[in-house]
Amino acid sequence: MSKYQESKRIVRNYFDALEAAVKCENATEESITKVLKEHTSEDYLWRGVYPFREQEGVQNVVEVFWAPLSKSLKRMQRRQDIFIAGTNDVKVDPTSGKDSSQEQWVMSMGHFMGLFDKDFLGIRATGKMVSLRYAEFSCVENGKITKTGLFIDLLGIMVQAGCYPLPPSTGQYFVYPGPRNHDGLLFEDAPEAESVATVNLVNKMVEDLDVLNRSGAMGCPPEVLALSWSEDMIWYGPAGIGATYTIPRYQMQHQLPFRNNLTDKKFNGHVCRFAEGNFSCFFGWPNLSNRSIGGFLGMPAGGSSADMQVVDVYYREGDKLCENWVLIDIPFWLKQQGLDIFERTQKILNPEFLG
Repeated sequence: MSKYQESKRIVRNYFDALEAAVKCENATEESITKVLKEHTSEDYLWRGVYPFREQEGVQNVVEVFWAPLSKSLKRMQRRQDIFIAGTNDVKVDPTSGKDSSQEQWVMSMGHFMGLFDKDFLGIRATGKMVSLRYAEFSCVENGKITKTGLFIDLLGIMVQAGCYPLPPSTGQYFVYPGPRNHDGLLFEDAPEAESVATVNLVNKMVEDLDVLNRSGAMGCPPEVLALSWSEDMIWYGPAGIGATYTIPRYQMQHQLPFRNNLTDKKFNGHVCRFAEGNFSCFFGWPNLSNRSIGGFLGMPAGGSSADMQVVDVYYREGDKLCENWVLIDIPFWLKQQGLDIFERTQKILNPEFLG
């Protein structure tokens, strides 16, 4: 089968060209812009985490994100753990109302690794290696990348730089590995039947949790999870929450704090959702809305409803999900409640910004 080979080739060529541009000692905004213009459409739409958010057009994407990041993370490499492609399982884009059922998407997940040689978002440089978690979704249409969703774990780089801004996390954050079986780079297309089995299992799991949310229940019986999750599940959560292993520890260290300390939960839908082989992924803009009643992340009640931008990447073995890599734009969620962790960190660690 070769249904997604062209889309995969386009994205891989883009990744190679972009890495060559940002690693160059003489990299400039112009040289990075040239790469993006060669691989993206004229109406290119880019979405990222706070403070980058939504950018239209290549020039804005480079000025706001790629140029500053490449200046801070010298010799930056893209180290992929998962690379998959598929047709969007979301029929209508909830952000635009347009038909998205024929869109082909490619998802890459792993780390950007480089030398943290220049301050970034008020985070002081360390001069040491740093690994920045990412998940990047690329929509390919007519030979070009038309839309990107690029999520990075900025709290993770703060941990590595020694300036973590929140109370202790319930799970354990570290530089997460890829799939246990090291089979996540699907440069060749996977069998369609395996992809269907994976997306069906993920959709069932999402529906089970959505029913629970709509019921108003705060907790979650472990047997609900056991319907779709392996008892040895590993949940690789964002820095601020951390990773956890087995259903009981996952419930104790993430699910129950999430369910018990957040209320008024609403599922807003996904922009992109697909599966290939034993892997599946999705992101929303936003996925969820909720309101903090105190305790989540060790923080007090937030008062107002706030949106959550979430990425999930799943790995299926047999008829159960066994590994799940998650990114949540926690800084954006906190910003909506009045706390800008980057502004606060900058003012504390860089006193000259006090005026």
